[in-house]
Amino acid sequence: MRESKKGSISVVCPCCNAGLTVDVELKKVIAHEAAPAKHKDVPDLNRVDVLLREQAARREAIFQQSTEDEKTKTQLLERKFAEALKKSKDQPVEKPTRDIDLD
Repeated sequence: MRESKKGSISVVCPCCNAGLTVDVELKKVIAHEAAPAKHKDVPDLNRVDVLLREQAARREAIFQQSTEDEKTKTQLLERKFAEALKKSKDQPVEKPTRDIDLD
């Protein structure tokens, strides 16, 4: 914390290392200096080959799952259709109601 002239205090944020200038009389921040950028999400270049292999394996697993789903999709639709057909055979055939018939 440094007190500068004109009644303001310069403070460094302990969390993000941003610089703040606070007016003592107003008790408000009058200037802000952004914290230095941190590169937390940048992968370690020594592990890039491992990360690439993991991502490729994950993509392959997702692709295999989607192909299995597509193979069983037709069988599932056929079974649903057969079940609906069986239910419709048991029901009597009725003449559909039209809007004009309701008058």
